[in-house]
Amino acid sequence: MSTTAPIRLGLRANLPQFVLLVAVNALVGAMVGQERTVVPLLAEQVFAVGAFTASLTFIVVFGFTKAFTNLAAGSLSDRYGRKPVLIAGWLIGLPVPLLLIWAPSWGWVIAANLLLGVNQGLTWSTTIVMKIDLAGPARRGLAMGFNEAAGYLAVATMGWATGALAAAYGLRPAPFLLGVAVAALGLGLSTALVRETHQHARHEAAHHVPRAGGHGHSLTNREIFTLTSFRERSLSAASQAGMVNNLNDGLAWGLYPILFATSGLGLSRIGVLIALYPAVWGLGQMITGALSDRWGRKWLITAGMLTQAIGIALVAAGTGFTVWAVAAVLMGTGTALVYPTLLAVIGDVAHPAWRARAVGVYRLWRDSGYAVGALVAGITADLLGLRAAVWVVAVITAGSGVVVAARMYETRHPD
Repeated sequence: MSTTAPIRLGLRANLPQFVLLVAVNALVGAMVGQERTVVPLLAEQVFAVGAFTASLTFIVVFGFTKAFTNLAAGSLSDRYGRKPVLIAGWLIGLPVPLLLIWAPSWGWVIAANLLLGVNQGLTWSTTIVMKIDLAGPARRGLAMGFNEAAGYLAVATMGWATGALAAAYGLRPAPFLLGVAVAALGLGLSTALVRETHQHARHEAAHHVPRAGGHGHSLTNREIFTLTSFRERSLSAASQAGMVNNLNDGLAWGLYPILFATSGLGLSRIGVLIALYPAVWGLGQMITGALSDRWGRKWLITAGMLTQAIGIALVAAGTGFTVWAVAAVLMGTGTALVYPTLLAVIGDVAHPAWRARAVGVYRLWRDSGYAVGALVAGITADLLGLRAAVWVVAVITAGSGVVVAARMYETRHPD
C-alpha cells in the first residue's frame, strides 16, 4: 500500500515549504542587493571608468545573461525538476562576491555579473515557479506578492547594509563579505530542505479547465515564445510592461548613486535612498499581490506604471535628499503595484503544462530591461547629461502604462 501523501494545492496546505521558499528568495535578492550601492561607485572611484555607457556595462551583462537564463530555466525545470535548477543556480553564484572582492580590473566585475545573471535567472525563476506550483490558481497574486516582497526587501536591506559598511570600512572587501555568507546559506537551505514541486504542477494540469478561447497544453517552445511575446494580448502586454519596469530599475541601479554623489550626498545617505525604493517596493507587494486577487490585474498594473513614471520624473526635476526620498517612495509604490501582478497575469493565462516556460519567456523580456535601460540611460547621459537620461526613462515608463491600458484584458479568475 502506498504511503505517499496526496498532492494538495494551496498556501495553507503547503505552508512550511512556501515559507522556506520565501526565505530562499530573500537570499536570492540579497545577492543582487550587495551590488546596488557599491558597484557603481567602484566604477567611478576605484576603476576610473569614465563614460557612463562604459560604467554601466556590468548591468548590461547582468541583464542579458539573466534574461536568457530565465528562458532556459523554465525549460530546464520542466525537464529535470525545479530543485536541481535551484541548486545549480546557487553553485554558480558562490564565486560572485569573491570576484568582486579580489577584482584587479573592471573586467573582473563584468565576469562577476555574468555569473550573477546566471545565478539570478536560475534561482529567482525557479522559486517563482515553485510557489505558483504550490499555491494553485486561487491565491496566485498573494503568492507572488510574498515571493517578490522577500526578494526586494532583501535587495533593500543589502543595499543599505553595504552602503553603511562602505562608509565605515571602504568599498572593499567588507560590503561583499555579506554576499559570501548569503550564497553559502542559500545553497545549504536549497540542498537540505527544499522539496521538489513539479508534481504539484502536473496535478493541476490534470484537473485544469482552460478559459474560453484559451490555449491547450500541447504547445511547442516556439509557440509559447510567440504567444507570450507578441500574439496573446495580456501575455504580450505583461511582457512589455515587465521590460520597461526593469528598464527603469536599471536606471536606478546604475545612475542614481552617481547622480546623488555628484549632487553632494554622502555614502550613508546614498545608501538610504538606494534602499528606500526597493524597501517600499518589497513591503508593498505583500498588499498589492493580494489586492490583485480581489480587484483584478489590469488597472493595478496601469496605475503602477504611471506612478513609477511620476517618481522618475521627480528624480529628474528635483534636488536634495527629501525630494529624492519622496521620489523613491513613489517609484517603490508603483513597482509594488506592477511586479507581482504581472507574474499573476502569466499564471492566469498560461496552461499549467507550459506555465514554467511562459514565466521564462516573460522574465526573458522583463530582465532584458536591465540591459536596455543601462544602454538607453548610459548613452543619453553621455550625450545630454544625467538628468536628461532620467527624463527619457520617465516618458518610456508612462508610455508602457498606456499600452497596458489599451491592450491587456482582465485575467483574474472569478472566485
